[in-house]
Amino acid sequence: MNDEDKQKAIAALNTVLEAELAGVVRYTHYSLMVYGYNRIPIVSWLKANADESLTHAHKAGELVTLLGGHPSLKIGPLLETQKHDIGDILRESLEQEKVALSAYYVVLKLAEGKSILLEEYAREMIVQEELHLDEVNKMLRRPGDLEPFHA
Repeated sequence: MNDEDKQKAIAALNTVLEAELAGVVRYTHYSLMVYGYNRIPIVSWLKANADESLTHAHKAGELVTLLGGHPSLKIGPLLETQKHDIGDILRESLEQEKVALSAYYVVLKLAEGKSILLEEYAREMIVQEELHLDEVNKMLRRPGDLEPFHA
């Protein structure tokens, strides 16, 4: 990668880092706001997602430093909708995951044909994010619905 490509990759990875850090905050907040009979498994799932977002942020930050960059201290946008119904939380989660997925696609596009390391990283993360999107989508469906949920 030339210097210009490295700078673009660093910027894209910092966007990923910020989005994933926002995910940590968002999933942690959601885990505190769940009430009702199904609280325990849902809180566990949300905490696991916060942990996963932190792991993803760390990976992005490591790649920033590998490329000679400085990891961002910013956190992506945080929107407090004041809606804490499980369905609302899941719909917001779906939107957050789409933002992160989009950021990984930017990294992939920048890396294609220039860095196998970044290409493979982006592909791996895209697979994980798309599977996570599918998981949330299935949680938003009514039992028996085969068609994907559409917001």
